[in-house]
Amino acid sequence: MLLLLAILAAVFLLPSPWNYVAVIVAAAVELAEVKVFLWYSRRRGATTGAEALVGEEGRVVAACRPVGQIRVVGELWRARCEDGAGPGDRVVVDELGPDLTLLVHRVSP
Repeated sequence: MLLLLAILAAVFLLPSPWNYVAVIVAAAVELAEVKVFLWYSRRRGATTGAEALVGEEGRVVAACRPVGQIRVVGELWRARCEDGAGPGDRVVVDELGPDLTLLVHRVSP
């Protein structure tokens, strides 16, 4: 956007030596912005799927003694809770186990 404004100013407003300076400075600023935006977007990888559920809180739907079902982020998942949890209890996902079974622990009230 800044580059476009500099080009318009160079064509219509600025005298001869300053129009080149304005365009070069605006292009340098635009390149620096792009570099910063690319660096910022690559800082962290995208997390999707079941791996993204680690640390999320959910509610028990079917009793987990030790295997049951929980609702996390609006979806039903098979879960294993070694402590045991009844329907309505809050649980936190610790890790993704075998066969997409979430390993969870109960949150104390």
